[in-house]
Amino acid sequence: MTFAYKVRTPKGGTVAGSLEATDQRAAVEKLRAQKYIILEITAQQKNALLEMLNSINPLKPKATAKDIVIFSRQLSVMINAGVPIVQAISIIEEQVENPYFGSVVKSIREDIEGGTAIADALAKFPDCFDTLYVNMTKAGELGGILDTILERLSTYLEAAEELKGKVKGAMIYPSAIVVICFGVTLFMLIFVIPAFKEVFEGFGKELPLPTQILINLSDFLREKILLVIGGIVVAAVGGIKFYKSDYGKKFLEPRMLKMPVLGPVLVKTATAKFTRTFGTLVASGVPILSAMETVAKTAGNWAVEQAVMTAREAIREGEKIAEPIAASGIFPPMVNQMIKVGEETGNLDTMLTKIADFYDIEVDAAVKGMTAMIEPLIMVFLGVVVGGIVIAMYLPIFSMGSVTD
Repeated sequence: MTFAYKVRTPKGGTVAGSLEATDQRAAVEKLRAQKYIILEITAQQKNALLEMLNSINPLKPKATAKDIVIFSRQLSVMINAGVPIVQAISIIEEQVENPYFGSVVKSIREDIEGGTAIADALAKFPDCFDTLYVNMTKAGELGGILDTILERLSTYLEAAEELKGKVKGAMIYPSAIVVICFGVTLFMLIFVIPAFKEVFEGFGKELPLPTQILINLSDFLREKILLVIGGIVVAAVGGIKFYKSDYGKKFLEPRMLKMPVLGPVLVKTATAKFTRTFGTLVASGVPILSAMETVAKTAGNWAVEQAVMTAREAIREGEKIAEPIAASGIFPPMVNQMIKVGEETGNLDTMLTKIADFYDIEVDAAVKGMTAMIEPLIMVFLGVVVGGIVIAMYLPIFSMGSVTD
């Protein structure tokens, strides 16, 4: 839930804003933890439909990964040079090109000026700074190494974005081919087949079944095109909503890891993300249990999240890290072995980083292999669809030729 608040800061100023919390009591505790005196706090009612549409709105203003990386690097350099945190953020605020992110940086500066901890100020913008970023920042504040932590975050974000870009880039070509295939098929059904229909009506005989089915489909699309478009939009929105729901994630994401072509890519991607995130947190001094909780929340896959949380509980009870990770069955055996070596030698963070680097390369190779497999399948699919339409439309002509003979 979102709560709007108005509070008095320890310095006597008044600050208004909003925050996310499970209930009003949790919201009050968050504000009191920042030593605010609460003047007003009310729950904001949200329109579920508008919220859903806003979540899938591609035009919604947002901060890019590049914005966050530049912010982190600049802040790290200035803190290392001895520039006070508020002054450093003010300098960054003046240089930000993204208007939305500029407003975020301004709000962060105002909160810090009012006495809010840096991590708490960042936590108010989860769309820009995720759980990992906030927790690492908090560890940097407590350990007095905020500049080092921000530098590590920059490196991590760049590597994570590069990994994401590899997967997205591999899917562009197949997706474009599918869209073109769909467009060509729709064009033929709506504009080309009706011309053949007029010719066939003069034959004076019953049409072959494939041709009749195609003509009936063409007639339906021409008469109900708005209904079809509406159905596609509703199905797309419903599919996105289902995938983002807790039930959808529980149902789909474990199965996606076991898919024939896509599954190995997703497993290697999840492995690279898990090891890099875990390694970055451990290297930054975050306690193992806290680090694993953060890793689970930022895993991006329900099955991986559950595996990490189960491992975390086992570690809490005294087991070593490698054993419950191996028992999860999610990660490849090599990962379990290298984590075990890292634990025994006291170089867990270094070993995790090496695993992440290795699997970044593996993801690249797996993506290329997947693309090489998908391309011919798409071409076959395209040939079957378009070729099937052409054959179905020429069947009556062939049958007329056989009658003439």
